[in-house]
Amino acid sequence: MPSYDIRYLNEDGTVRAAVAAECDTDLQAKVMAHAMLAAGTKRIEVWDGRTLVYERPQNYYRL
Repeated sequence: MPSYDIRYLNEDGTVRAAVAAECDTDLQAKVMAHAMLAAGTKRIEVWDGRTLVYERPQNYYRL
């Protein structure tokens, strides 16, 4: 079962909260990220190791 890192970010990009989650699929990790969303969070990132598998809002200008 893959381990995912779910990161909740502030508007300035600093980490507001981070959670490690055991999920079977990327989709499960995405759903869990939204289920635990705290008020005031401006961005969500879901990572599978070094791979970003999901982000909201999407940032098309990431280098």
